Amino acid sequence: MSRNKKGKDIDGILLLDKPLGRSSNSALQKVRYLFNAKKAGHTGSLDPLATGVLPICFGQASKVSAYLLDSDKRYTFTAQLGETTTTGDKEGDVLQICKVTPFTEVQIESVLENFRGSIEQIPPMHSALKHNGQPLYKLARQGIEIERKSRNITIHELTLIRVTKDTITVDVHCSKGTYIRTLAQDIGEALGFGAHLSMLRRTDVSPFDCSKLYTIEDIEKLAETDDLENTLLPIDSALIKLPSIILNEADANRVRHGLKAALPDIPESNMIKMYLADGEFIGIGRYSQDKQGNSLLAPKRMMKTN
Repeated sequence: MSRNKKGKDIDGILLLDKPLGRSSNSALQKVRYLFNAKKAGHTGSLDPLATGVLPICFGQASKVSAYLLDSDKRYTFTAQLGETTTTGDKEGDVLQICKVTPFTEVQIESVLENFRGSIEQIPPMHSALKHNGQPLYKLARQGIEIERKSRNITIHELTLIRVTKDTITVDVHCSKGTYIRTLAQDIGEALGFGAHLSMLRRTDVSPFDCSKLYTIEDIEKLAETDDLENTLLPIDSALIKLPSIILNEADANRVRHGLKAALPDIPESNMIKMYLADGEFIGIGRYSQDKQGNSLLAPKRMMKTN
């Protein structure tokens, strides 16, 4: 396969199944290389010990990546009961070991009920949150612990999948900002045994249909035949929940040049998908008004078009 040193202009979104043991950035760079893409980025990193859905945004799709960071996500995780660690997962040093006495699913369900709905959660030290410009995980590696404020998160669903004598596996549908390792630790503490995260897989990122994911091995095989374009979702697939509006060429040219357009029936939203009559997605606009109260469409984030 011949390669352009600077890479090709590729636009679209790949739903990558990130492998175990690889960082999100390493997976991104491998996929970018295989696509020979000029520009690519991921949305919402996964730890090396985690697997599953990692949306890769190529080219113009990077302009919508910020909106994906705010989306709901779904995970399957296993909590190892009776053992707490410095990092909250199996990579950390063991802090405490507690004998796991027999328990029932009824006991687990009563504990899980306390974690459903709107709850407060304290972010872990081993996270990318910053304190005075320093990521917390870097401070944690130095043995420094910083007081963190609790955050409000929403656990939409929390379902027990499997139980062994010292582990529980749970499916969780949650809002942005949820730390699953903290959730596993807190559930273990509530059960009275302590716990750490031993397995984590992201199974869904809203608003995508994540039933079809591509592994790095899939991409490697498709790259041999230059058959990669069909793996990409269109840019606006990340914005399916937003209202939309169709523009004629004159109004499209106005918003492309940073001007507002007076149109009928503009959705009263801060984010509106804008299309041409032929279905081409040209960017994101917002509802606005002039001094007389007339409705206007203002450009917010435009796509680069040929």
